[in-house]
Amino acid sequence: MDRSVLLSVGETFHLRSGKDRIVYAGMPSEDVYSIVQRKASGYQGFAWNLFYPKRKSEIIIDGVNILVENVTADEIRLRVG
Repeated sequence: MDRSVLLSVGETFHLRSGKDRIVYAGMPSEDVYSIVQRKASGYQGFAWNLFYPKRKSEIIIDGVNILVENVTADEIRLRVG
């Protein structure tokens, strides 16, 4: 079942139970967008930026297939499988 998700810069989305959370981090340049992958365990956690070319629409984060439908500097629309 695919879910459509709209994230503004700084908004968080939990991929699914047992998987990581992602945060849209905006576009550091015209042709690149960034998604932060966050892992947490109790009170500890860590995160890192993932950078993708704007033309790349199919990505995999923590084993979850994601289709990027639209991306702007302010928001990203995803379909999470």
